[in-house]
Amino acid sequence: MMTTPELSCDVLIIGSGAAGLSLALRLAEKHKVIVLSKGPVSEGSTFYAQGGIAAVFDETDSIASHVEDTLIAGAGICDRHAVEFVASNARACVQWLIDQGVLFDTHVQPNGKESYHLTREGGHSHRRILHAADATGKEVETTLVSRAQNHPHIQVLERSNTVDLIISDKIGLPGPRRVVGAWIWNRNKEWVETCHAKSVVLATGGASKVYQYTTNPDISSGDGIAMAWRAGCRVANLEFNQFHPTALYHPQARNFLLTEALRGEGAYLKRPDGSRFMPDIDERGELAPRDIVARAIDHEMKRLGADCMFLDISHKPEDFVRQHFPMIYEKLFDLGMDLTKEPIPVVPAAHYTCGGVVVDDYGRTDVDGLYAIGEVSYTGLHGANRMASNSLLECLVYGWSAAMDIDRRMPYAHGVDVLPAWDESRVENADERVVIQHNWHELRLLMWDYVGIVRTTKRLERALRRITMLQQEIDEYYANFRVSNNLLELRNLVQVAELIVRCAMMRKESRGLHFTLDYPHQLAESGPSILSPLTSHINR
Repeated sequence: MMTTPELSCDVLIIGSGAAGLSLALRLAEKHKVIVLSKGPVSEGSTFYAQGGIAAVFDETDSIASHVEDTLIAGAGICDRHAVEFVASNARACVQWLIDQGVLFDTHVQPNGKESYHLTREGGHSHRRILHAADATGKEVETTLVSRAQNHPHIQVLERSNTVDLIISDKIGLPGPRRVVGAWIWNRNKEWVETCHAKSVVLATGGASKVYQYTTNPDISSGDGIAMAWRAGCRVANLEFNQFHPTALYHPQARNFLLTEALRGEGAYLKRPDGSRFMPDIDERGELAPRDIVARAIDHEMKRLGADCMFLDISHKPEDFVRQHFPMIYEKLFDLGMDLTKEPIPVVPAAHYTCGGVVVDDYGRTDVDGLYAIGEVSYTGLHGANRMASNSLLECLVYGWSAAMDIDRRMPYAHGVDVLPAWDESRVENADERVVIQHNWHELRLLMWDYVGIVRTTKRLERALRRITMLQQEIDEYYANFRVSNNLLELRNLVQVAELIVRCAMMRKESRGLHFTLDYPHQLAESGPSILSPLTSHINR
């Protein structure tokens, strides 16, 4: 292996979405920060977020109402403290985003005063969603990327995959377990670099790529969850995978979702014959929480043998639709569909990982110096189901709180002078990459078929048996061949798939996003499903 220069920083942030970049910008005035992105810096879930960010800006709304709506959507197992923590800090964190230059939509009220245009989405009892038309994530990400790339204390490294975290006890250092850096696969130079860091932050997003059909970009492969597990961190609630009810059903538009704001502004869900079905299922109709809507669509598709259901906003004025949803309108028009004149075919698709790495109010994990913020984490905010537009908010709030804690502990954080280089002396170039491609497809398909919207104990057992076999094949491949992007992602994703199934098998009830035919009812009392690698035989 070639000798490569080592990297060094105060804070290594793995991930370049709203969580990672907001944290980087808050820390960079006083500390040297490196931000890693697996692809182009903007290529993450934040960029593709359409809906908006929930915060109380309307005088008729209240923090208490935001809290209550979130608790209801979370189906009884949200952490109330976490919900109150996020909701009470929402406005200040959104204001920070505005101060960075993010432009949210405004409108002129009847009294002539200009204010932010607030929309409403599923689960919310008030209009509290700030948005930038139907491309809020793009506006947020573009603004934060620009500021980060122009900051003298932030180094953004694109096409950089984290191979694994460097944990003190695993390299023979004395004292309590702590993170001291990471090994990084530089895809441009095709070598592994060693990065020294006093603190490491996982801001890697979720794991929806574990499913055959997903709204997420390709980078959502559960890297942070898997690395944290291998480092010794607990994970929780990974059985709660949110399926967005309305992904576009079209062969030329993979991963394209139709924002919940469409239903917030009056769009109806319809069967192929044009009849509505949501009012028969939930009194909130199309504005019921996502788990209810996704299951309803899935049920109707299976009952009717239909390939999809339809989302219809054609009864609204054309100017209104085009003004509020310009990006969606243009995308559909390019595909030969007119949002203002016809129903649009939709299906559910994996969208958000509600569980993750267990953290506290400051994003701290079980390993000293290691933080997790955003979708990779389990804060307790989402419970058994995430309410729309709380996800970008969670990124901002924990980006703020983690920054405070990292800054506070930095004078006492000591790096390690010498870290082991990545050892490639016992590996060789891959001989047959078809093994990786085959296992990719098999894993994602079995997760969709056996661990999807509706589950059974038998399906989970089948999934676990096959996942165990896949792990053995992938571990053997990893031990014998040089790393690659696909190998690193697959290694992480198969680990997360196992954790998802294990969490699902622990839950002997149906609640929120986890629905099983063997336990169709909700228990009177319940809590999070927590797995610990320190006490579990599934630690890998």
